[in-house]
Amino acid sequence: MTTGQTTTPATDVVGAGYRLLHTMIRVRDLDRSLDFYIRLLGMTLLRRIDYHGGRFTLAFVGYGSEASTAVLELTHNWDQAEPYLVGTGFGHIAIGVPDIAGTCQQLAAEGVPVPRPPGPMAHGSTVIAFVEDPDGYRVELVERR
Repeated sequence: MTTGQTTTPATDVVGAGYRLLHTMIRVRDLDRSLDFYIRLLGMTLLRRIDYHGGRFTLAFVGYGSEASTAVLELTHNWDQAEPYLVGTGFGHIAIGVPDIAGTCQQLAAEGVPVPRPPGPMAHGSTVIAFVEDPDGYRVELVERR
């Protein structure tokens, strides 16, 4: 497949009624992660469930209702002492923002690492930046005016 092309399923049944629900990441400090995604990136806490028997908490955050938009699931295992390894297979979470320079300035002022400052993509004109959440997950900011 060539970049930019889309494909359609082989039958009308495959994918019918499908929708991306959420992406899950494991977080070490749930309160710190909630602060990052809610206060600093403007998401809303949609629901939080403590599973006492399993000793973990799930917190769902996002920019809209789970009924209509994909959200982020933050999983906190209560007994996890060591940091999680982000891994080499996971890329990043992407969020559209109207003012990428202003957003990066605000995040940097809050101590958020900005390993890739705002600027056009190396092989395109889309303006992007990368920041890191408290667990080191990369969050791509894409300017969408």
